[in-house]
Amino acid sequence: MMSTAVEQVRPLEDFLVMPEAEVAESIEAAREALGGDVIILGHHYQRDDVIRHADLQGDSYQLSVMASETDAQHIVFCGVHFMAEVADIMSRPEQLAILPDLAAG
Repeated sequence: MMSTAVEQVRPLEDFLVMPEAEVAESIEAAREALGGDVIILGHHYQRDDVIRHADLQGDSYQLSVMASETDAQHIVFCGVHFMAEVADIMSRPEQLAILPDLAAG
């Protein structure tokens, strides 16, 4: 089972009504704070406003493989819950797989 750390600075719903420029600013601020220790993986079925922030795109299996090959400490998996769990299993123990929407798939 995926180790879960639930800490939200802002509820996910806030981002749905937030202007795109503010969302992008927030994402870039988080990237800057984490440096090279974060990678965002986006499933190809995600909406354009999610995909535009993804470092890598693919199907669920491809994303899980990508997660296992990255050196990033924080792996943000924008896809379905069960594949984020697979990414967590395939990643190294010191890495943290993050699913932004716990209700995903």
